[in-house]
Amino acid sequence: MTSTSFPLRRKLAVLPFVLLPLGAAAACGGENSKTSCDVNSCTVTFDRGVEASASILGVKAELVRVQGEMVTLKIGGQTVTVPAGDGQQAEGFDISVQSVTKDQVVVKISNNG
Repeated sequence: MTSTSFPLRRKLAVLPFVLLPLGAAAACGGENSKTSCDVNSCTVTFDRGVEASASILGVKAELVRVQGEMVTLKIGGQTVTVPAGDGQQAEGFDISVQSVTKDQVVVKISNNG
């Protein structure tokens, strides 16, 4: 009986490490968007023409409006307008708009602390 108990304990001890990547992947994601994250920043590709949002770095980022090259986002509870190719700060994050096309908006959001 001891031999069956030991492998079971080993399997149970390994289980949290197997599930760890799944938890990390669930930490960023969204609706009508694609995300690519590392420890301190995320690049979010929002689809245009639909409600698009992503949960990244502990906050919700939403694409509110695009008017020409001006992109309005809601980061956490703060609304910020950022010109394409430029950056702003909101809710403790650096936000830069990397590109605007007719189909998508690509934004990089980084911790500024």
